[in-house]
Amino acid sequence: MENVSIIGVDLAKSVFQLHGAAMDGSVVFRKKLSRPQFFKFMSAHPACVVAMEACGGAHFWAREMAAIGHTVKLISPRYVKPFVKRQKNDAADAEAIVEAAQRPTMRLVVPKNEGQQSRAVAFRVRQQFIHQRSDLVNSLRSHLYEFGYIAPKGINYLPKLEDIILDETTHLPHVAREMCRMLLEQIHQLSEKITSLNKEIGVLSKRSEVSHRLQTMPGIGPICSLAIETFAPPMESFRCGRDFAAWLGLVPLQNSSGGKQRLGRTSKMGQRDIRRLLIVGAMAVAQWASRKGAAEGSWLARMLEKKPLMLVVIALANKMARSIWAMLTRNQDYRDPMVQAAV
Repeated sequence: MENVSIIGVDLAKSVFQLHGAAMDGSVVFRKKLSRPQFFKFMSAHPACVVAMEACGGAHFWAREMAAIGHTVKLISPRYVKPFVKRQKNDAADAEAIVEAAQRPTMRLVVPKNEGQQSRAVAFRVRQQFIHQRSDLVNSLRSHLYEFGYIAPKGINYLPKLEDIILDETTHLPHVAREMCRMLLEQIHQLSEKITSLNKEIGVLSKRSEVSHRLQTMPGIGPICSLAIETFAPPMESFRCGRDFAAWLGLVPLQNSSGGKQRLGRTSKMGQRDIRRLLIVGAMAVAQWASRKGAAEGSWLARMLEKKPLMLVVIALANKMARSIWAMLTRNQDYRDPMVQAAV
């Protein structure tokens, strides 16, 4: 086994498929191991490169493999798929992982530590609770609509629905009223949990120096700043701010050929949590500027004068991403361009 330079691992819950290859790519072994056998085998194996797809359990195994001396490469499944030959099975996937990992220009995923994964769980649970609450509110609206009571969309109009249900003088059958009360109880329980999670995220954000620095930028709050620290790889892994914006999916899709540049809609091919929060923050900044008036002569003022609001918001989110890269690579707080120009 000493001539094995790279091992591709197709991860699963219980059975792992291994593909060992030499430096020239020739096959040395193919193995199917159970979970306990896998760790025992890798612990006894000489240090080498271990390549895996970046799936749910990959970050855990990346930390485990690194702890016993192996070099870990995590690859997006999207980049592994083109290397699968004909039929798809565990052995073919493991071989494709090895071939993808041997490409010198292959883009790798940075393994997350336990702290990042813990914060990611908080974000995911909060988002899940928000979706569940939205489903319940929509269900409540549809049930009341059947009896002639309507209300606009949105959680802010929940009190209007609540008044209809709790008012005994409204024409609502007893059984329907009781069922709607049960939905209301679940909505309030989820709202309490969401509020508790927001407080927890706020506490985590205050403890982080990076999160505190990011919040000096208009449009970025505790949730967005902690999401950047949780889901984004180290900023040093990006060549420039535009690369970070492209990683987030805030750049146009390209369909260029023959020297002709063709740009399409926003790609949306990157990290969706950070992208969504940046767009929400940019929308808040743009709406405030459109109501109160942006600084005269500023980029935002010129854009709002001649471009649609949503286009301005996406462009502003792109600029925010580039500024975030500059702030974190230079360890500096946000500096207003208009203030700097005046100085």
